[in-house]
Amino acid sequence: MKQNIYDNNTFFEKYQEIRARENNYNNLLEQPNFSALIPTLKNKVIMDIGCGMGDFAAYCISQGAKQVTGIDISSNMITNAKKRHIHEGLTFEQAAIEDMTVPNGTIDLVSSSLVFHYIADFQLLIKKISTVLCEDGILLFSLEHPIVTANKGKENWITNEEGDLLHFAVDNYQNEGLRTQNWLVDHVMMYHRTMSTILNTLIENGLQIEKILEPIPTKEAVCNLPSLHKEFRRPSFLIIRAKKCKN
Repeated sequence: MKQNIYDNNTFFEKYQEIRARENNYNNLLEQPNFSALIPTLKNKVIMDIGCGMGDFAAYCISQGAKQVTGIDISSNMITNAKKRHIHEGLTFEQAAIEDMTVPNGTIDLVSSSLVFHYIADFQLLIKKISTVLCEDGILLFSLEHPIVTANKGKENWITNEEGDLLHFAVDNYQNEGLRTQNWLVDHVMMYHRTMSTILNTLIENGLQIEKILEPIPTKEAVCNLPSLHKEFRRPSFLIIRAKKCKN
């Protein structure tokens, strides 16, 4: 089942409010670490999966990319992306990656920020990405860390009577599959996979892992958003860069 939660107007409005804040987890933690792994973009052909409102796709164009296609299942996202970013080398399409038809070996970089945990068939996703990547092409993606997605809708942080954090509880880790949670609205669906499943799926589809990050915030980031101090005790995100192996 393909979830299109960003076309739930209540969810989308609340999401926009979060992203409008200068100090949020994306700006202070996920994006700086994601950006550190971006390869050279000049003259590259790029596909950004779950492009949102198109900011990263537009950034790629500004760095000399030849052609960038941003895809997103959400009409709200694509409508905003087309309004915000106009360039002859930039295209936005409303589509699920599962439904896209892309010629084999034509993409230099496939990027995706915090999307893959929403996709049900990870094996099919990675197989398709490997097929469309050219030789030595790069896959760069982030997703919610398996430590975070493991629990089945339960409270993860255990506190004492005073509300102090005691520890982060990890449960149901080996039980992969659908999870639902209340994030902005009820019953947001995501899929839990173990670290070994994520990494082995890349390897089995001819992708050589080059770098893995479990982001830690800077002192400045924690000063700007104190809740980030939790990241020193458990990671929220997992960021992976992999390269298409030569045949």
